[in-house]
Amino acid sequence: MIVILGPTACGKTTVATHLAAHIGAEIISADSRQVYRRMDIGTGKDLDEYVVDGTAVPYHLIDICEPGEKYNLFEYQRDFLNAYHDITARGHQVILCGGTGLYIEAIVNGYQLSEVPQNPRLRSQLEGLSLSQLTEMLKKLKAALGENMHNTTDVDTPQRAIRAIEIADYQLSQKTGTRSFPHIPSVVIGLDITREARRQRISTRLRQRLEQGMVDEIRGIIHSGVSPEDLMYYGLEYKYVTQYVIGQCTYEEMFTQLEIAIHQFAKRQMTWFRGMQRRGTHIHWVNAMQPIEDILTQILKITTDC
Repeated sequence: MIVILGPTACGKTTVATHLAAHIGAEIISADSRQVYRRMDIGTGKDLDEYVVDGTAVPYHLIDICEPGEKYNLFEYQRDFLNAYHDITARGHQVILCGGTGLYIEAIVNGYQLSEVPQNPRLRSQLEGLSLSQLTEMLKKLKAALGENMHNTTDVDTPQRAIRAIEIADYQLSQKTGTRSFPHIPSVVIGLDITREARRQRISTRLRQRLEQGMVDEIRGIIHSGVSPEDLMYYGLEYKYVTQYVIGQCTYEEMFTQLEIAIHQFAKRQMTWFRGMQRRGTHIHWVNAMQPIEDILTQILKITTDC
């Protein structure tokens, strides 16, 4: 399996689709938000890019859930394996592409996970607590488990913090069986982009997505019955644009805060990828600023040599 990873706005989809078209592969998405239907502009699905020179590149694990659902890593591993076995059974190669480091590492390193059900009683007790209160509670639970608060996305929003508390509380009180996950030989390609180029691309892309109708997309999802609180759970665009739509901030405040948040998110992605390297994953970094033909040539050489 070939893995294409990198921070937001580095051009992962373009590289993955062109590579897939060249070698006859199919793409499995490793993006925690692109699983949701109708959340298109804000998650940057860019589905037009899955047609290369008139040929459609098959993709998987995009548009498989409804907004408002709480898709998780356990479900992602399950759905990945189903897609992986389907693709390989048909004799095609798999490209895993995305920027959600946790999802990628859970596949490449074969995380052994246990399913944790929702706890309505605990959720009702936590409802109304501030994010700082929830964060402190989670820190204590993690300490009791002998773990550290390494995943800051757990406390991006109160909803995420509550889910993290729910999982930690369950792990303290229950013996959870684990699901085995097979080892999948992988060549991991990282798209490297300078900090300045990344920041410029992020700002340009944000303006483009707003012009393409991201505000109307989010307004439409809310009008379809998804609560603003559930939508803000997904963070970044869905947090700040929702706040603007329901009148909690001005357009200018929304844009400024969202732009900063995306830059911070890209930085956290790179921190995760560097952590993957420290934990033993070998990432072959390729300059993302090159012409696509040069990038593909390098990737094909790396995969051949490996």
